[in-house]
Amino acid sequence: MKAVLGLEDGEFVVGEGFGAEGSCSGELVFTTQMTGYMEALTDPSYQGQILMFTFPLIGNYGVDHHNFQSPIVHSLGCVTREVCTHPTVKPSIIDFFEENGLYGITGVDTRRLTIKTRQHGTMRAAVIVGSDDGEEAVKMARSAPDIAAQDLFPQVSCKEPFHIPGPGKRIAVIDLGIKKNIAVSLQKRGADLYVYPYNATPAEIDRCDPEAIFITNGPGDPKQAKDAIAAVKHYLGELPVFGICMGNQVTALALGAETYKMKFGHRGSNQPVRHMNGSIYITTQNHGFAVDGDTLPEGCRVAYENVNDGTLEGFCNDDLDVLCVQFHPEAHGGPHDTERPIFDLMYRRIA
Repeated sequence: MKAVLGLEDGEFVVGEGFGAEGSCSGELVFTTQMTGYMEALTDPSYQGQILMFTFPLIGNYGVDHHNFQSPIVHSLGCVTREVCTHPTVKPSIIDFFEENGLYGITGVDTRRLTIKTRQHGTMRAAVIVGSDDGEEAVKMARSAPDIAAQDLFPQVSCKEPFHIPGPGKRIAVIDLGIKKNIAVSLQKRGADLYVYPYNATPAEIDRCDPEAIFITNGPGDPKQAKDAIAAVKHYLGELPVFGICMGNQVTALALGAETYKMKFGHRGSNQPVRHMNGSIYITTQNHGFAVDGDTLPEGCRVAYENVNDGTLEGFCNDDLDVLCVQFHPEAHGGPHDTERPIFDLMYRRIA
């Protein structure tokens, strides 16, 4: 089956399609992780994006539903150099894409396109499966909306509040697109979780009498999370506030700091981060926006920074009892360097 990937700059690449016939358009991003392809595809933070894998082969161990980070695939499409046709475990990713109406293109020089993205920045793109009409793919790419202009949270957040009972401290979770393993990491520490939609008000959240507020990861521009920003402002100085990925950015915005769109973002499970004590951790990341550390207000400290480019990877404010990280310590898939220290520290900070 023919397929084509078109870019907004006019380039198109013809490859082989897998999955369903059809098309999608959105921001093309790349991830450097070598395993955990299904964890990436089911990460709600990829909503609105076409995901390209830099590792040349995906699908060699089939589709493992146990490791999904949400019930469905959120990336609009998948771009890869090669997809395995005979995996060690079934179903294959090809069969899974076909059965679930998903769009994939393989046979693409992903290394060249990754270098191009690093040089020129992320671009809008389109994938058409079942056609090699490059001009149409470019046209679709150019008409795709800018991800910064989209409010993607209604598509990934829970529709109604729900409770994950535990014997320990009550944490109100604002769900901007939560990964399953964030909840698992909190549960392992005994947390009593009350999960609320992206637009929950403080009055609604207060019904569970929370002892801390936790803001999750999520897709797109953090400035679109207006309700979550307002909720965090309400609780600052009243309750401990924790955030991961989008939660880091939302909390910074609530404090009056600024965020900005990165040239190509950080996505993958091999991102080096330096703690302020000099320790280096290898982390999993998935974000295209970052906090401008220079705009954080007095009382905030940059606790983590990216070794490769110096961007902010986490901050804290002891007076307000705030602790946030940009990377994903729940580590699924990815290294486990930060799971225990980050979640243990967050949980201990709750009085």
